[in-house]
Amino acid sequence: MTAESTVPSPAAQPWDHGFSSVSVLPPRAAGGFRFPLRRPPARPASPLPLLAADLLAVPAGAIALDEAVRRPLPLAALMAGALLLRPRSTRPVPGVLDELPTVCGRIAVAWLALAALLAAHDPERALSVWTLLLGWALHATAACAGRGAVHWRRRAALLRHPRTALVIGPAATAQRVAAALLRDPRCGVRPVGAVTELPDGSGGLPVLTSGEEVERALIQNGVRVVLTVDPAVRTGKGPLLRALAESGCTVWEVDADSPAYEMREQLAGFAVRRLDLGSRRRTSAGKRLLDVLVSGTLLVLVSPVLLLCATVLRITDGPGVVFRQERIGKGGRPFTLLKFRTHRPVDEHEAATRWSVAGELRMSPFCRFLRQTSLDELLQLWNVFRGDMSLVGPRPERPYFVAQFSKAHPGYAARHRMPTGITGLAQVHGLRGDTSIEDRARFDNAYIDNWSLWQDVCILLRTAAALVRSTGS
Repeated sequence: MTAESTVPSPAAQPWDHGFSSVSVLPPRAAGGFRFPLRRPPARPASPLPLLAADLLAVPAGAIALDEAVRRPLPLAALMAGALLLRPRSTRPVPGVLDELPTVCGRIAVAWLALAALLAAHDPERALSVWTLLLGWALHATAACAGRGAVHWRRRAALLRHPRTALVIGPAATAQRVAAALLRDPRCGVRPVGAVTELPDGSGGLPVLTSGEEVERALIQNGVRVVLTVDPAVRTGKGPLLRALAESGCTVWEVDADSPAYEMREQLAGFAVRRLDLGSRRRTSAGKRLLDVLVSGTLLVLVSPVLLLCATVLRITDGPGVVFRQERIGKGGRPFTLLKFRTHRPVDEHEAATRWSVAGELRMSPFCRFLRQTSLDELLQLWNVFRGDMSLVGPRPERPYFVAQFSKAHPGYAARHRMPTGITGLAQVHGLRGDTSIEDRARFDNAYIDNWSLWQDVCILLRTAAALVRSTGS
C-alpha cells in the first residue's frame, strides 16, 4: 500500500510533450488518446489449414508401421502429438523453411513417444530403429509439404492483396523503410502513409501530421499494420501507438539500422518484432479472483486493526472517521474511494484541488502515524472487494488532477486502461511522494503493457516487505 502522493517539485515535472504526441491526437480527459474510429482487431490467419495439414500427414508416417501395430492406438498417439506440439509461427509472413526444425523435432518427439508406448504395452512389438526413421521421414515430409502448400497460398493471397501500413518515425527513416517494403512486394506489406513530425520534403509517401489525416488513412486504405522505425517513437508516441492498436491495427517495431540475420523475425530484410500494447487485452479472471480472495481475507484479518484505528481516530479527532472522495478508475469512470480521515480540508474546493501532504502541520500525531504507515488506506480493501479497484494497478487520482496531468503528460491518461490499484509498479519503485508524474505514468503503462498475474503477486510481495520495514511515505 502507499500513502497519497504529494505535489512534485517543478524540477520533477517535465512539461515537454515529446515527439508531437499532442499535435497528432487530441487528448480526452481520463480516457487517453483515442480515435473516434473503433474497429474490431484484425482477424489472425485461421489455424485450421495448418492443423489439417498436420493431421493429414499422420497416415503417411503410419505406412512405415507393421500391419500388426497399424491400429487406432498408434494413429491416435501420432495425432495427439500433432495437436499438442503443433508449432505456431510469430513471423509476419512465415514459411515452411522457417518451421522446418520445429516441425521435424516435434514429429521426432511424437514418434519416440509412440515407440515408448508400444514397447511398454507389448515388448515383442517394439518398433525397430529402421521403422522409427522411416516413419519419421515420411511423416515429416508429408507435414512439411502440407504446411508449405498452406503458406504458399497465404503468400500468394498477400501478394495479390497486401496489408496496407502506416510508417511512424523520422521522415527520412520512414521513407527509406517504406521504399524498401515497396521494392519487396513478397513481404505482403504496402505502406500508404508516413506519420512524422517534421516532413523533409523529400517526397515518397504522403506525410500525415494530424489526427484527422491519420484516421482518414485508416478508413480509406483499410490500414491494419503500423510500423515504428525509431526506438524513440515507442516512448514519445506511446499514446498514438496505443490509439492505433485500439483501432484494430497490429504494431511492429522495425530496426532500420541493424540487419535481420540474427533475428527470428524479419520484414524485407529489416529486423522486426511485434509490440503488445495491451490493445483490447483484458486482464484474466485470475486477477479478479486474486483481488477477491486477498482483499476478503485481509478484511477479516485486519478488522480488529480497523476497529482500533477508527476508535482512536474518533477519540482524538472527533466525528467523521471515514473519508470519502471521488477518484477516477478504469476507463475514466468515477468511484468513491474510502480512507481513514487524517486531514480536514477547509472546504470542498480544497479537498478536490489540494494535494494531501504527509507532513501536514495540522495533522495530529496519530493521523501522521496513519499516513506514515499507510494504515489510513486499509479501507480501500473494501473498494477492491467491491470491484471499484484492484490490489495492483495505477493509483487513482481526483478528476481535477487527472485532467491536469492528462494535458501535461501524454501517457498519463492511458493509465486508465486497467483498474486502478492500492499499490503498483510505480510505487514499489519508490515513485510516490515528491516524485515525477511522468515517471509514474511510464511505470504504470509499462505495467499494463506487460501485465501478468505473476507480476501482480511479485508487486504484492514487494509491497508487503516495504510495509514490514515501515517505510511509509
